[in-house]
Order: sequence, then structure tokens, then C-alpha cells
Amino acid sequence: MHCKIILSLIIAFFGVTSLHAQSFEDFKRAQFKSYSKYKEERDQAFKNYLTKEWKAYQLSQGKKLYEKPKPKTIPKTIPTEHAPVGPKVTIKIPKLPVAPKPVVEIKPEVPAKPVEKQFPEPKKPIQAEKKAVSEPDRMDFYFFGTKVSLIVPASMRHAKLSSYDQRGIAGFFDQLATNEYEKVLSSFEKQHEQLQLNDWGGYLLLKAVSEKLYNKPAEATLFSWFILNKQGYAVKVGLSGSEPVLLLHSKKVIYSTPNYSFGKEKYYAIEYYGKKGTGRLKTYPEKYQNADKPFNMSLQTMPDLHPYQKSKVLIFRYRGAEHTINVSYNKNLIDFMETYPQADYATYFNAPLSSENRILLLKQLKPMLDGKQASRAINFLLFFVQHAFEYQVDDQQFGREKVMFADETLYYNASDCEDRAVLFAYLVKELFNVDVIGVKYKDHMATAIAVPMKGETIKFGQSRYVIADPTYINASVGQSMPKYRNITPDSFIRVE
Repeated sequence: MHCKIILSLIIAFFGVTSLHAQSFEDFKRAQFKSYSKYKEERDQAFKNYLTKEWKAYQLSQGKKLYEKPKPKTIPKTIPTEHAPVGPKVTIKIPKLPVAPKPVVEIKPEVPAKPVEKQFPEPKKPIQAEKKAVSEPDRMDFYFFGTKVSLIVPASMRHAKLSSYDQRGIAGFFDQLATNEYEKVLSSFEKQHEQLQLNDWGGYLLLKAVSEKLYNKPAEATLFSWFILNKQGYAVKVGLSGSEPVLLLHSKKVIYSTPNYSFGKEKYYAIEYYGKKGTGRLKTYPEKYQNADKPFNMSLQTMPDLHPYQKSKVLIFRYRGAEHTINVSYNKNLIDFMETYPQADYATYFNAPLSSENRILLLKQLKPMLDGKQASRAINFLLFFVQHAFEYQVDDQQFGREKVMFADETLYYNASDCEDRAVLFAYLVKELFNVDVIGVKYKDHMATAIAVPMKGETIKFGQSRYVIADPTYINASVGQSMPKYRNITPDSFIRVE
């Protein structure tokens, strides 16, 4: 009897020991989960805040660029000859800061013709590599034809959205906040610098990674939201029904994009650009602590994307003589620009040309302009922009409103008023270093320049500007379309 008791105790002891041994890893994981510490103190408070009751906000449909449709045909006038004024010009060609990259074609040409959707979906900037990488934390893929490598710990892929409500979102945040997200932030910062990305480029890169990490769109959206918060951007996530919606704060208008007001600040549902919207939305009113940087759509430096270089020839006539100008473009850069939602006009008027196009244009324009008096040199440039491109409104060409960057105007065969105004303003500023502004009417865009030439003028600030319309065919500086001669412009765009 005594032996049986001892045997029973031994069996019980080893049985318990065995049970403990079998579940020890589970026990450790449970303990770690219970006592996991956030990397930052603000995360615990924010996670708790996310579980509190959210408020409902009413949708504001995106503002449109033009109150009235732009004219589908444009008038022509008879060229006028003014007495030449101003000094004779000599164009200076700046040196490129770095040697141009070799021209390499890495993929077949994509047709310039747009798809027929009213608001086409942005091109996918990510293309997964065929070969699996050996390092589980490294992601290699192509971003607009450019190979990039990012560090994203494999453990972050395991974050799951348990429920499509605010508690589920708080739980997803919790899983990421206790993970190795610092490696992601460091890797993104390095890639931003290497590719010279602006805020929009950074968003596209993050979106591409998010969609590669998670099969569920909701989880991809929440990963982007988490990283943007950690990068210091003023972003929110809301629920439209049970669907998470990412909201980006911008001080400047993003047109045709549903948005919500939080006090004086507007947050844009950027994924719904050009769509009807998300309707009534529930979200939290406060920001993530220290994440108050507004989204900036300006493009002050061109992204450094792998060259997929193409060229075309522009032909125009001036004073009876035919002129040809060769232009070049990086199709990867054009594809990047095509993803842009409709930003404010200052974004386009103040963006540079790609460095290769800039030097190529200046070298060809120099012999055409050198020795001419300033007034004739500027008129030559105006005729170039008027005659080198077919006129076509955006609805006809793209099925939607689209302002082009200067490189895009050189790339597409057709353009309309604001596209020509952007290109002309850039060239005038670059070649002659004179003040120039965009002049916007309800259905038209022209430019005006601060030069002492005769013709129709407008006042901007304390300065007198002479109208120069790159869309009014054959018009010289000082001539505006008859329709707009007695109309006060809606607004002006300053070219810095």
C-alpha cells in the first residue's frame, strides 16, 4: 500500500512535469503577451484611446478644379508683329550636378492612350520578383521599374485583424506596436533618400509594401496607417461600415477626393480619389501623439527612378520657318506622375523638369534664341508651346480632369490650357528669369509675365503683368482670348 502511494506520487510528479514541459513555450508566449511592453509610452495610451467610442463624421465630396467645362475648341488669331524691345538674350546652359545615367530600356513601351474609365486606377508600382529571396526579413521588388530592397521583419506579417470594428483595429495596432517596426522605419527612410521620394512617392512605396505583406486589403490599409503615424504624418483611420478607410491630412486641396473636416483641418480619403466617396464615417477625433505633419503633394525634386528612356520630335513653325526640337522622357517617371491625384495648381507650376529634359531643351533652344531681343525671344517660346502640341481637353484624352507636369506635356501628343501654361511658365522662368504667374478663369488657364511689353495687362500684388496665353493660337505676348478680355480672373498661381 505504501509503495502504491509512492508510485502514484512519482507518476503524478512526472505527469505534471511532462505537462509543464509540453506547454512551456505556450506559457512563455502567453506571459510575453501579457507583459509585453510598448516601445513608446504613447502607444499604450493610443491603443486604449482607440477602444473608446468613436464619432461619426459627414462626408464632403471633393472640390472640382473647374466650375465650367473647358472649351473643346480654341480660337486662332492673326500673328501681330510688335517692335522688338529689351536686351539681346544669351542663354546659359547649366551643368548637370551628376553625369546622366545610361539609357537602358528595361521593359516594353506602354501605350500613351489612357483607359476608358472615368477615373482609371493608378498603375501598380510594384512587381514581385520571380525568385524568392533567401532572407526572410528582406523584401525585393520593382517600384516603377526600379529595384528596391526593404527590411520588413517576417513577424510583422503575422498581425491579424480579429474583427472589423474599432476593437479589432486597436488590436491590430497593438500587434504592430509591440513588434520590430523600427527596422521598417529605418529601411523606409533609407529608401526614401536613395529614390529621392516626396510624400506622394513615399505613400506609394508604403502602399506597395502593405499590399505585398497582407492579402486582406483592410490589413494592408492598417499597416500603412500605423507606419505613417510612426513617420509623424497626421493620418487617421475610420470605418465606413466595416471597411477601414485611410485619411491623410493636407493643408492644400486635393481635388475630386472625398474628405472629412476635423475642426479647421481636412483629411482626405485618398484611395477614393475620383470616386463617389465613403459616405458617413466613424473615427476618433484626436491625433496620434506628435504625428501632426501634413501631407505635402509638392514635387520639388524628381524621383530617382531607373531610366527607361524614350524620345520624340516636336515640330512647329515660327515666322515662316520650321523648327524641330527633340525631347526625351523616362517612362518610369511618366508612370509615377500618372498616379498623382489632382493636387493644387502650385504643385504643377513649381515642379522642375527632369534633369535630362532640361539640359536637352536648353541646348536646342539656345541657338534659336541667342541674339534675339527679349520680346522676340519670349514670343518665339510662346509660339513653340502653342504649336508643338495638339489641343485636346482632359475629358477627351483621359476621361477625367488631369493637370500635367511639364514632363508629361512633352510626353503626350495632346494637352490643354493648364498643361501648356505650366510648361510655358517653367521655360520663361528658366530661360529669362522673369516673374510669371498662372491666371485661372472659371474654364481656362493662361499665364502672365512681368515684362515691359505692350498689350493687355493684369495686376498681381503691386506688379503689372502682361498676358501671355500658350493656348491662344498665333497670339503674341499681350493678347488674350476675346472671351476673357473683360473678365476678372478667379485666381492666380505664383511661380516661385
